Amino acid sequence: MSVSTLFGLLGVALLVWFVHDALRAREAAIAVARRACSAQGLQLLDDTVELRELRPQRALRGGLHWRRRYAFEFTRGDDRRIDGVVIMCGHRVESCVLGALESSPS
Repeated sequence: MSVSTLFGLLGVALLVWFVHDALRAREAAIAVARRACSAQGLQLLDDTVELRELRPQRALRGGLHWRRRYAFEFTRGDDRRIDGVVIMCGHRVESCVLGALESSPS
């Protein structure tokens, strides 16, 4: 097996890992947004979140993780769409903000 083939396989493996990690983080963010909305009697619209920011960040214990900021919309039962945000470092939730309401992760 040549060196270029090894690098190609390594690149594909890293891409697969990154996509898998991103999907796990997205599912966790959806669950956090859903729980936060439910706890406040709100409705999560479209049952989804949108990745708005992705950047590397040092974690509290020194490891390097991806910091992700997800946006979502919810409603209080009227026709208004209100923005919310979930911020994650790796797979740990840093914060969840519901418009003017703030919710700590459970």
